[in-house]
Amino acid sequence: MDFLTGVYWCRGRVAVKNQDALLLQQVLTRRGRVLLAAVCDGMGGASRGEEAAGYVAERLQEWFYTEFLWMFAEKKRIWVIRRSLDRLVWHMQQQMRRYGGEEKLSLGTTMTVLVLWEKGWLLWHLGDSRAYRLRRGCMEQLSTDHVADAGKLTKCVGSFGDFVPEHKMGVPKAGEGFLLCSDGFRRQMTERELRDVLVPAQLREGAQIERRLKELGEACMKRGERDNLSAVYIKPG
Repeated sequence: MDFLTGVYWCRGRVAVKNQDALLLQQVLTRRGRVLLAAVCDGMGGASRGEEAAGYVAERLQEWFYTEFLWMFAEKKRIWVIRRSLDRLVWHMQQQMRRYGGEEKLSLGTTMTVLVLWEKGWLLWHLGDSRAYRLRRGCMEQLSTDHVADAGKLTKCVGSFGDFVPEHKMGVPKAGEGFLLCSDGFRRQMTERELRDVLVPAQLREGAQIERRLKELGEACMKRGERDNLSAVYIKPG
């Protein structure tokens, strides 16, 4: 199975810095192609949000190459793979808590991670970045928004506590697409608008995907979005 992909990463027209981090990796193995995608949105209300997001993205990439690919090659059970990344999240939270204590600051980031291969996909999620699946004219939100009524995050990867990621799994099918995005990318958009622009059947090359992601991002900014905007789109085929 091959994957068509596209990314969009923009500081926006108001924000001073981009506190989002994106990750997209593909590897061809003897068992087929494997893909890792992630969106991490550093918390603007905390200190050094961009450092938190970048740190988590870097550790996820390291996990993918040093642990996941080995487990995949050894045909480990899916729950073993899931628990492996759970342990990484716990370790990252401990490290960020320790660093925050030494520097007398709080830091955190959302984390939405998708690992995809021919016969399955796994999603890990903390925060209010989102993961969607698009297929047959429908758009399904795979992730839960971990946000209180006042708009404050209730779960994240950071120095605030130990949170176990939300998990989902499934089997990829030809003709569907996956969208991972930060809240800045989707807040000014309805799900119908996202669905109508990112129809999997209409997307036939990576450059086309990136043009449509850019079109959505620019529309968000015209509508007044003040946050950073980030998105990753994957179409299995």
